[in-house]
Amino acid sequence: MKKPAKLDIDAILDDSGTRIVVCCGAGGVGKTTTAAALGLRAAERGRRAVVLTVDPARRLAQSMGLTELDNTPRLVSSPEGGGELFAMMLDMKRTFDEIIEAHADPVRARQILSNPFYQSLSSSFAGTQEYMAMEKLGQLRRSDEWDLIIVDTPPSRSALDFLDAPERLGRFLDGRFIRLLTAPAKAGGRSAFRLLNAGFGIMAGAMTKLLGAQVIKDLQTFVSALDAVFGGFRQRAEMTYKLLQAPGTAFLVVAAPERDAMREASYFVERLAEERMPLAGLVVNRVHVSPAPKLSAARSAAAAEDLGSRGEHELTAAVLRLHAGRMQLTAREKREQEHFVSAHPTVPVTQVRAMSDDVHDLAGLRQIGQLLASV
Repeated sequence: MKKPAKLDIDAILDDSGTRIVVCCGAGGVGKTTTAAALGLRAAERGRRAVVLTVDPARRLAQSMGLTELDNTPRLVSSPEGGGELFAMMLDMKRTFDEIIEAHADPVRARQILSNPFYQSLSSSFAGTQEYMAMEKLGQLRRSDEWDLIIVDTPPSRSALDFLDAPERLGRFLDGRFIRLLTAPAKAGGRSAFRLLNAGFGIMAGAMTKLLGAQVIKDLQTFVSALDAVFGGFRQRAEMTYKLLQAPGTAFLVVAAPERDAMREASYFVERLAEERMPLAGLVVNRVHVSPAPKLSAARSAAAAEDLGSRGEHELTAAVLRLHAGRMQLTAREKREQEHFVSAHPTVPVTQVRAMSDDVHDLAGLRQIGQLLASV
């Protein structure tokens, strides 16, 4: 089988035209570590980079030697190359609050922030994290403070849910129930509630009986107050979506050399193609290699059995058995990667060998970056 093209990580990081790198893939494949390693390598090669993680885990902060990350970019490193590395973790509710504070007058902002429906929506409504990820990415890009933004997405297929954020938000805002509430609410004050009851008769009466008059009034007030703010967010989210399609963006699909993870990688590649997103290539993490690749698993296992049957050289036999197992593992990993390559022969690939220890500091991230860029 023809070998895939080699993914040139340094060419991506060194290209001043590359402004956004998005790392996506299944859960547990090393996206967070990959994003952090890319950020550090970019900074050491002169870029002013910020890593944005929307994964609620604290791995990124730990790998950078920080106790925690929050919604504000923090300086991690200023290497000799002249670049800088910043990192932050998306705070979904704080980002939502910032949107309200920035795009509503003080009176309306207070109404929204104190509204029980807003408090529920901003912290637990399905899809809010993806909406806010789009918003924060757009904020970082519009600020023009960083010349490279690296996004570490949530695990599994939800990693691409932010691509659907504008459309999903539009469906929510344009839904029949929301329109029903918005129209009378815009009529103003208590008359709006009477209009709702008068105009929609049985349905409004049933809703009032089920939910209570105060609940309906709170919901009307919430929808009315958010109308202009949501419209602005939808417009900005659509702009960010177009930004992700632009030549200055590079998507990296991250996978482990395992069946499920490689299948997810194929899904991501196909979905990105459908959305016309610029795919840079595939990073295969935690690939196992053998120090003696010419000694096959079969020969190693046969030699171990022969030595074991003699009742001597037990330590040598144990080492041979371990080697046989490692060769079988590398063969399985190679087959899984070949399946991907046969399905996607034009996608560039790079491999990162499995490390003996977890990455927990900048030195470890630097080593990962070197492995990512090795050719």
